[in-house]
Amino acid sequence: MAILMLYALGSHASGEPTVIVYGATPGGISAAVAAARQGAKVILIEQTRHVGGMNTSGIGTAETEHMIEETISGIPLEVYTRIGKSYGSNKPAFYFESHVAEKIFLDMLGEQHISIIYQAYVDKVNKKENAIQSIVLSNGKTIRGDVFIDATYEGDLMARAGVSYTYGRESRSQYNESLAGIRLLDKPIDVSPYDDNGHLLPGFVEAKNLTNGEANKRIINYNFRVMMSTNADRVPFPAPLHYDPNRFITLKRLLTAQPNMKLTDIIDIYSWNYPPGKYETNNKQNAVISLGLFGGNTGYPDADYQKRKQIYQDHKDWTLGLLYFLQHDPSVPKPLRDEVNHYGLAPDEFKDNHNFPYYLYVREARRMIGSYLQTQRDIFDEPKKPDAIALGSHFVDCHHVQKVAISKTQYINEGRIWVKVEQPYELSYRIITPKQNECTNLLVPVCASASHVGFCSIRVEVTWMQLGQAAGVAATMAAKNKKPVQEIDVKRLQETLKEAGVLLNRDEQHWINNDKS
Repeated sequence: MAILMLYALGSHASGEPTVIVYGATPGGISAAVAAARQGAKVILIEQTRHVGGMNTSGIGTAETEHMIEETISGIPLEVYTRIGKSYGSNKPAFYFESHVAEKIFLDMLGEQHISIIYQAYVDKVNKKENAIQSIVLSNGKTIRGDVFIDATYEGDLMARAGVSYTYGRESRSQYNESLAGIRLLDKPIDVSPYDDNGHLLPGFVEAKNLTNGEANKRIINYNFRVMMSTNADRVPFPAPLHYDPNRFITLKRLLTAQPNMKLTDIIDIYSWNYPPGKYETNNKQNAVISLGLFGGNTGYPDADYQKRKQIYQDHKDWTLGLLYFLQHDPSVPKPLRDEVNHYGLAPDEFKDNHNFPYYLYVREARRMIGSYLQTQRDIFDEPKKPDAIALGSHFVDCHHVQKVAISKTQYINEGRIWVKVEQPYELSYRIITPKQNECTNLLVPVCASASHVGFCSIRVEVTWMQLGQAAGVAATMAAKNKKPVQEIDVKRLQETLKEAGVLLNRDEQHWINNDKS
């Protein structure tokens, strides 16, 4: 701890450029490693007890099933290659276990002698004019640095630094995006969204105040990526801290109408390349009920830390409550109860958290309004950028946002976007830089500057890692040259990234005129 205090309080004593990375998500780890390799002294601040964000909390895929694999380069490709070697392969492993990913991340951070502060949140940002001088953490430490990187999913450092941001969904007209706004497009579900007294059930909204294409502050639903096992050493699902079977009325009604349902009709279960009997789970699209808690994340982006803990616990209660209901409620048909009772928690994951993920899957929270804002146009119509720092290629992917009652007997899941990106597009350096009059020494590679639609293609760990690598290099350049991040030599940044194996130009590789479908 004394060493950490020395770094924090004497960050300029050695004359080395000091880069502070807030958030040890994969994007933050990539930024920290990249900055250190460029000669910066790096302090990495993580809010939980573990590095790796969602890649060490249940997401075990590089998303190659939904993107152009050849666009993965630089540090993310290095990470997947190291994971592959840990499994005894000479090829990158694009599917992996959380505890394996965490070891690789820690190895890479250790090799660069990066100091990590765990279980700390930013409380206050001290600025002089439009530059951050220091940040005060929840543990009482004051951390000084030359350049700061906010790599959290929530953008708390960004927000406290006075940088403009938004959340929710813009209207179609705001940025002329056909995919934007409210999307009442999905097939109706034949389950009543009202209780027996005619009152709207919790988690539902009524359609009367919603119009397709209009803006809406609701955000993509969140869920936990629970790791499950059917092996003999599985850990029984614990009972939720707060259990209310009335939360599952719609499921009870569905099971009455469809008694032959299976668990995979309710929860997405992925085996990937995991060891036999081990599974990753996810919210299932268009299920009557699944792991996503609709409406449970309302207000999350701007919530204080205590309120976010409550939202986390509510999602945990929902998750464990759903599993408890399926295992124990007498309304559940016996074949389904028996099927669910074959599952438990994977015993080799999240061992110090009762085998439950550390992170809630925050798919989208705040988004910066920065020097340039990525929209649908930048993905499909104007994909080339003079200041490109990475390539994107993931589908434009938004899980449903809310459950909408359209009659007394039907509702629809609203907000889904699922559009294939046929060719790569270039990501501008300006989407990770704030406006210069707001902050000159901050970069934001995760809560990047984008519309909701634009964000829905970059909001995957592999792309955030690529943006993080660019942020780490750019931060070091700005610190060494004592320049605002908006005024660094972008051509030199691009050259440095290319030297590190990063692909920046969509025309360089064979995917052009190559139908991968």
